[in-house]
Amino acid sequence: MNFPKFLLGDNTDYPTAIFVIHTEYPRFIINLENDEVEWLEEFDKNDEKELVEEAENLFQSANDFYDREIERYE
Repeated sequence: MNFPKFLLGDNTDYPTAIFVIHTEYPRFIINLENDEVEWLEEFDKNDEKELVEEAENLFQSANDFYDREIERYE
């Protein structure tokens, strides 16, 4: 089964948080409320250089995904 690239997450312990889960490498969870990121991968120094360049685009894609999903609810 293929999973979507992004998923919305919800947790009643964090009522104002907006979680977006990125399911492809590099996997992460971002809280759009405060831009806090939890990486679900282990990285070495070589990966970190590449990741810095890619991370900004991934975070923007997560925001775009959320905006699109919210527009569909309205």
